[in-house]
Amino acid sequence: MSVLERIEARVKEWLLEVGSKEALQMSQSLSSGKMLRSKLILAIAGESEESLSLCAAVELIQSASLLHDDVIDDAFTRRGKPSINAAFGNKNAIMLGDIFYSKAFFELTRFSPLIARTVSHAVVRLSRGELADVTLAQTFNLEEHLYMQMIEDKTASLIEAAAQAAALLVSRDSEAFRIYGKNLGLAFQIIDDLLDITQDSTTLGKPALNDFCEGKSTLPYIYLHRALDSADKARLEASFARTLAPEEATWIKEKMHEHGAIAQSYALARSLGLEAIEQIRSQKCEKLEVIMREMIEREF
Repeated sequence: MSVLERIEARVKEWLLEVGSKEALQMSQSLSSGKMLRSKLILAIAGESEESLSLCAAVELIQSASLLHDDVIDDAFTRRGKPSINAAFGNKNAIMLGDIFYSKAFFELTRFSPLIARTVSHAVVRLSRGELADVTLAQTFNLEEHLYMQMIEDKTASLIEAAAQAAALLVSRDSEAFRIYGKNLGLAFQIIDDLLDITQDSTTLGKPALNDFCEGKSTLPYIYLHRALDSADKARLEASFARTLAPEEATWIKEKMHEHGAIAQSYALARSLGLEAIEQIRSQKCEKLEVIMREMIEREF
């Protein structure tokens, strides 16, 4: 059994302890995803019973946030499969997310207070970021700093906390690894937002340009809006938060490349990645350099 399979087995063991056959049944419909946070923890702290439990707690928290996200976004697919809310209904998806959060917090009490506070505070920030995401979706957001603050909370906070907690677990430089984790999280979300534009629906497991149709003006759209003339600005704004005709989607993609919005966004992600790698250069953790490069260069 691989180490990632052992983490999945521990999550299942914890869910069995909850004593809800309904929760267990629904959880079996979830796919594990990339398990980025677990790979990060293992790269920093190595493999031990404690690190595996930390991975399992963080994976439960991440899954809980995605369950709630899918309800908020009315998303009917997750990684190419029916989402839990699509298969079992919104109420069940929300309650399953609550079970995941609660069980993760319970298991975190077995760690030192500092590690438990580090991870649990990240969930406060994550929730704040989810609320900001909903608020920003009410209009076409043109403010880069608001987008960056939102993704730092919603996406980066848990990755940052996973890296910091892993370092605390084995008495390594928690501040250096915290900064690495924050930058990894920021770059991860920027790349995710780019892939929503550059990849097709088969690769993504959801419709292309789905974020924009759902009312999310991510970084490439902010950069594009800045570069357009007034007529094209109005056309882009008119396309926001609605289903796009094929010619409209083509026009947006062409303008993205014409004005360098894609390249500019990639450049920021790469810059964040290089800064993160520099932070942990003295820690002799080559796996983290690999994780960062693979994350930035991925195609899905």
